[in-house]
Amino acid sequence: MARTACKILGVVFVLVGLIGYAAPNLMGMHLTGIHNIIHLISGALALYFGFAASYSMARTFCIIFGAVYLLIGVLGFIAPDSVAALLQMREMPGMTGSLVPDNIVHILLGAVFLIAAFIRATDTTPIGSDHGNVAHG
Repeated sequence: MARTACKILGVVFVLVGLIGYAAPNLMGMHLTGIHNIIHLISGALALYFGFAASYSMARTFCIIFGAVYLLIGVLGFIAPDSVAALLQMREMPGMTGSLVPDNIVHILLGAVFLIAAFIRATDTTPIGSDHGNVAHG
C-alpha cells in the first residue's frame, strides 16, 4: 500500500505544484512559489519511492513524510504565523489570513501517508517466508 500511495500522491503533488503557479488560491489554499516548489519536490520524492524504491523504503518514506505533513498541519492551527512565514504566505496577494484549508489538507495528507505505511496488502508475502515453496526431501 505504501508504494501505491506514493505513486498516486506523487502525481497529485506534482500536479498541484504546477497548477499552483497558475491558480495560487486553488480551493482557498495559499500556493506561494515556495509552497509550489515544496509540492514539486515532494511529488518527485514520492514518485521515486513509489516506482523505484523497495517496499521497505517506501514505507519508511510514508512514515516520515506523513509525520512531517501531520505536524505542519497541526502547527498551522497552533502557530499559524510560523507556518505562514515558512511558506512565505504573507507576501501573497489576496492573502485571506486563514490557513484552515491548508492545515486540513496537510493533516489529511499526513494521515493518508501514515495509514498507507501501516496497511499491508493482503497478497504480500513476508521476506523469508517459505509458504510451502521449498521442496522437502
